[in-house]
Amino acid sequence: MDATTVLTKSAFPARVHLMDVRIAPETLVPRLGELLINRGLLVPEDLATALDFQQHKIRGGAPCLIGQALIELGFVDQRSIDEVVTIQIFELQNNLERSNEHLEQQVAERTEDLQDALTKLTELNQLKSNFISNISHELRTPLTHIKGYLDLLADHSLGPLTTPQEDAISVLQRSEGRLEQLIDDLLQFSLAVRGELDLLLQPLEIRKLVDTYLPQNLNKAELKGVRLEINIAENLPKILADADKMAWVISQLLDNAIKFTPSGGMVSLATIERSGHIDFTVSDNGIGIPDDRMGEIFDAFHQLDGSVSRRYPGTGLGLAMVHQILKAHGVKIEVTSNLETGTCFYFSFPAAGGNHGG
Repeated sequence: MDATTVLTKSAFPARVHLMDVRIAPETLVPRLGELLINRGLLVPEDLATALDFQQHKIRGGAPCLIGQALIELGFVDQRSIDEVVTIQIFELQNNLERSNEHLEQQVAERTEDLQDALTKLTELNQLKSNFISNISHELRTPLTHIKGYLDLLADHSLGPLTTPQEDAISVLQRSEGRLEQLIDDLLQFSLAVRGELDLLLQPLEIRKLVDTYLPQNLNKAELKGVRLEINIAENLPKILADADKMAWVISQLLDNAIKFTPSGGMVSLATIERSGHIDFTVSDNGIGIPDDRMGEIFDAFHQLDGSVSRRYPGTGLGLAMVHQILKAHGVKIEVTSNLETGTCFYFSFPAAGGNHGG
């Protein structure tokens, strides 16, 4: 017996028999015979005989391990079986430890790769946000000049205008207003992405909040041929929020609903008090959103119809900003939708200390 087969009590304190080892026999049989042969304790012919003997006993209804068969046939003794089985157990343990070490190394490497990817993604998002902010600021200066001269032309400060010229100036002013709003949205979005969206929190009356942009939304609905219903419960408590940003959120949700509702459809805004909260619901019976696209609606610069010939205009910032503003208030927005039957957006604010408004 060479040095590798010496097993002291400290290395393996208890005597181990093959029948006591809680390892599936089929995992040990091939290696057991091989080890016995390699150690010169068994010849291949005897192993073949023992395997036939084992199968014969099993067919007769008597469970039999290969080690038992070898012992019964007198090919090896119990001590030899115990030593070889013990070696197998140690080999299995060592292999398992090596596998675990390899797995841990792979996990560590993969974690490092993911961390690097996350760092790069964060840097890219920061660069994108900075780019948007810088471009928006750069656009604002020439836009201010354009707006100023359009106003001078519109009020005849630079001379009289013909009727066609006045109509043209009116179109230019509307386009300038849309561009100005887009730039403001880009600036707000860049601040929100960086976590710099400042909120001026104050108790707000729901009716006044809705009325801020309501004429604008009513005009859009009328031009589209969509009925706009406003249902605000009486004597609602105030909410604690940023007036300008929350008025914009409500207006944006209404504008989005009007955009995706065909002529003859309906858009509604409802607010009710429930369990100390003010629930806001904006719903429509428009085109709806496919189930597999629901996760995309709050992505910035993204529209479900991304084709160049898309039917509905927009930058894809509106709902992303709605999500960011509500998130800054600690409020979650939820959406349900069905194709061809409509969409419903819902969010809820806690009442502000029991203050009631009109």
